[in-house]
Amino acid sequence: MRVPLSWLREYVDLPATETGRDVQEKLISVGLEVETVEQLGADLKGPLVVGQVLTIEELEGFKKPIRFCTVDVGHANGTGEPQEIVCGARNFSVGDKVVVVLPGAVLPGGFAISARKTYGKVSHGMICSTDELGMGDDGTHGIIVLPPEHEAGTDAIELLELVDEVLDIAVTPDRGYCLSLRGVARETAIAYGLPLRDPALLDVPAPNAYGYPVQVSDPLGCDRFTARTVTGLDPESRSPIWLQRRLQKAGMRPISLAVDVTNYVMLELGQPLHAYDRSRVQGTIGVRRAEAGEKLTTLDGVTRTLDAEDLVITDDRGPIGLAGVMGGANTEIDEADGTSTEVVVEAAHFDAISIARSARRHKLSSEAARRFERGVDPQAAAAAAQRTVDLLVLLAGGTAEAGVTEVVAPTAPRTVTIPANHPDKVAGMDYGRETVVRRLQEIGCDVYGQDELIVTVPSWRPDLTDPNDLAEEVIRLEGYENLPSTLPKPPAGRGQTHRQRLHRRVGRALAGAGYVEALNYPFIGEQVFDQLGLASDDPKRRVVRLVNPLSDEEPALRTTLLPGLLGALRRNDGRGSHDLALFETGLVFHPRAELKAAVRLPVDRRPTDEEVGSLTEALPVQPRHAAVVLTGAREQAGWWGKGRPADWADAVEAARIAARETGTELLVQKGQYGPWHPGRCAELAVVVDGTEQVVGYAGELHPRVLKALGLPARTCAMELNLDMLEEASAGPVKSPRISTFPVATQDVALVVDKFVPHAEVEAALREGAGELLESIRLFDVYENAEQLGEGSKSLAYALRFRAEDRTLTVDEASAARDAAVALAGERTGAVLRG
Repeated sequence: MRVPLSWLREYVDLPATETGRDVQEKLISVGLEVETVEQLGADLKGPLVVGQVLTIEELEGFKKPIRFCTVDVGHANGTGEPQEIVCGARNFSVGDKVVVVLPGAVLPGGFAISARKTYGKVSHGMICSTDELGMGDDGTHGIIVLPPEHEAGTDAIELLELVDEVLDIAVTPDRGYCLSLRGVARETAIAYGLPLRDPALLDVPAPNAYGYPVQVSDPLGCDRFTARTVTGLDPESRSPIWLQRRLQKAGMRPISLAVDVTNYVMLELGQPLHAYDRSRVQGTIGVRRAEAGEKLTTLDGVTRTLDAEDLVITDDRGPIGLAGVMGGANTEIDEADGTSTEVVVEAAHFDAISIARSARRHKLSSEAARRFERGVDPQAAAAAAQRTVDLLVLLAGGTAEAGVTEVVAPTAPRTVTIPANHPDKVAGMDYGRETVVRRLQEIGCDVYGQDELIVTVPSWRPDLTDPNDLAEEVIRLEGYENLPSTLPKPPAGRGQTHRQRLHRRVGRALAGAGYVEALNYPFIGEQVFDQLGLASDDPKRRVVRLVNPLSDEEPALRTTLLPGLLGALRRNDGRGSHDLALFETGLVFHPRAELKAAVRLPVDRRPTDEEVGSLTEALPVQPRHAAVVLTGAREQAGWWGKGRPADWADAVEAARIAARETGTELLVQKGQYGPWHPGRCAELAVVVDGTEQVVGYAGELHPRVLKALGLPARTCAMELNLDMLEEASAGPVKSPRISTFPVATQDVALVVDKFVPHAEVEAALREGAGELLESIRLFDVYENAEQLGEGSKSLAYALRFRAEDRTLTVDEASAARDAAVALAGERTGAVLRG
């Protein structure tokens, strides 16, 4: 919202010494976001005057039309003689009043004016356009032609109000009333402790039966509709300079008198209005929901297909406007042909949600929609209509008809009950009842009661709905900067949960292993499941869809962490980082079979377990996952030796790292799933209550997936369910014990069929070795058909034995080793390599 300081002063008697910067500081102190203060005309220096064109000589022989003019500038040039000026514009004629800048002046941007020879003539100054004076867009981009009543030699700087300060305010959605001079003036008056001249306090005639007929069929969508009629308008009337300049400073382009007046009143009071050409409206004006498929050509010339949820303005022919968003072209005020002499002024109040959805549905953002969707004062409609009628009568010589139409759906004032000391508790300060009542009255509330206040909320503040909203108003007006700095005092025993601690431990462990955390948005598009090669019935394809997604390309919540991580890997690889190891721990989302309605949790106390549980049942299932992706070199080459590329084994090891943080034994076995290469995919499982459960997969991604996602060759990935790992854990992870007794190491090399998984051999060795086995490690895999035979491989293991209470003898260690080898031979057919 752009607010000219000169306009703001009409409603608040600010001290003459107050600058835009001073007002900015005050408004920021009461909670408004004043982004900038624009200094209009700060570098403008006169003389800049009104001139009357006396003669025009067309100069020939140049590539473009050039005119040599003599202009009467009065005594502004010191002599009273006509000023000779060369000009290339053609939108003015002899006798027109124009704006002339004389030698010695400086235009915005530091452009100094002096007499100079050009096109064979000496030009003593310049005839100005709006662009050259920094006045904003007037739709013509030509020379400014002034009304004839202004005398030659008049100071144009003052006439055109070129020197001013404009506050640019970023209005948050809950402060819609500040999308008007009335709202900003109210905040300014409160900040300075000055009285407000409310522009909405007008004498409005009572509604009667003689006004233009209106029929509202949807009182929920439109609870107030005021219609006024003005006749006898002079079609030649144009918006006066002061009106055009205020619109330009506020960021709007002057169009025509009727449109400019409605825009002016909207900026002044915050009430959007619309003016219909009465001769083009056929029959009763109605308000209803559109019929699906109805057509409407809006003022921007676009024919739109309406939705059944759209609220429309109609006459006997059908829709003539998209309510609260934009009017229709078939009832537009047309001053170009001079036929619009009677107008019907509409000032209505529409449902904010309906207008917001229509504006987004039709991708049609307008100044009216911006205000309606943030909340417009319903009580201001009659005053806005009256203000519009008054201006049309004053500026266009019209006559206001006596008929006043007002259709109103009865609504009770909104009240909020609040303890008088509630703001004190929220802020941690002692404001006292008198301060609370005074501040609430300043924002327009009616307050009754002593210890328990009954507050009637003003009609222009739809955002005030509960005690905390009122407390916030008191706190902001008393000054956020005055709040004391206090540290919260959380009760004991409410630290991190076991699940949160596990999440952090896994993240630290993966970071310690060389992975870099990459946090991604939890949104996906369903086409990614095809790119990942998931089966059509895969549970991951069942997603939770968002009602209002940030992007239409990603309208659902993720069911896997891989799309985000692989996207981060692809971006970094494309920017020159080819050796990558990324990880993420976070929630994925699965829809429930049946969702319950969400409950609103209290804010004045800690929710009970039942309340939290009820809220949880209204949310999707949200297990926590961990995932990694790798590509390029896992170990860099250097003087120390050759490097090593990342492969499927690194992805499996990342899963083991996560499992160790839970104290869970992870079962790694051959698997096949979606995005992974079928021959290089490990299925990760745990045992819960004697049942083996799959918790994830790791390995090298399938070449088709790499091609579909634009990833480097041999990219590897791992993803597992941390919640299932936690469920399978035996309890808190125990710290390692350092024994005082020595370890006994025994190496064994076993020959097995090449299709026997290492995991099966290791499991048999571990079980057969018994309690004395401390650790087992595969350190060599060897295949040689001549030595081992066709279809065989050798697996070499290092077995470490240790007792907690004694030093093991060689016989004890050898017996444990032999028992391990025997069980491995029984289960997998393994034999000791000779």
